[in-house]
Amino acid sequence: MSPAIPINDVPSAPVLIVLAGPAGSGKTTLCERMVAEVPGFSRVVTTTTRDPRPGEVNGVHYHFFKSEEFDEKIAAGAFLEWAWVHKKNRYGTLASAVLGPLSEGRSLIINVDVQGVDNFRRAAAANPLLAKHLATVFINVPLAELRARMVTRGQDSEAEIERRMQTAEWEQQQAEKFDYQIHSTTREADFAALLAIWREVAQRVASA
Repeated sequence: MSPAIPINDVPSAPVLIVLAGPAGSGKTTLCERMVAEVPGFSRVVTTTTRDPRPGEVNGVHYHFFKSEEFDEKIAAGAFLEWAWVHKKNRYGTLASAVLGPLSEGRSLIINVDVQGVDNFRRAAAANPLLAKHLATVFINVPLAELRARMVTRGQDSEAEIERRMQTAEWEQQQAEKFDYQIHSTTREADFAALLAIWREVAQRVASA
C-alpha cells in the first residue's frame, strides 16, 4: 500500500463517491484504500439483513439488522436508499450517515449495489446537498475475470457464484448510467483512476 496522500495535496471541497460494481470487482478494497490513504475521507457504513461473514464486525463492515429492525427503519423514513439484493437480503444507507457528514464538510465514500445507486440518484434529485456532492463510479471487470476472482476468494458456493454472475451481467448493462467508469486492470491502476476521479469531482464541487 502506498503512503497516505499529503494533507496539502488534498482538495478541500467535500465529495460523496458512490462506488458500485459486480461482486469481486474490488470496490470494497478501493473504499478501504481511500479511507486509509486520503486524509479526511470516511467510509459510509451501510446496513444489511444478511448474516455476518467470518471476520465481519457489526458497525464496522456493516450495521447488521434483523428483518424486523430493517422494517422499523423503513417505516420511520430513516433510509436514504435501500434495496433487495440477490433476491434474499436487503441493504440500505441511513440518511443520517451521509447528510450529516457532508454538511460538516467531510468527504465520504460508499460501496453499494447498482440498485442502490439508482436510489441515490433519485434522492439527489430531491436533495440539493446530495446533488452537489454526489459522483457515481462503476467498476467494470470482464465477466471471466470476475468469476475467477470469486472462485479464488472462496467465500461462496458454486450456486451462489452462478447467481452473482447472472447479477453481474445485468449490472454491466447499467454501467453507462454512471458518471464515471473504471475499467479494472490492477489494484494500483484502479486506485489511481479513482484518485483522478475524486480530484475532478472535488474541483467541480469547489467551483459550483
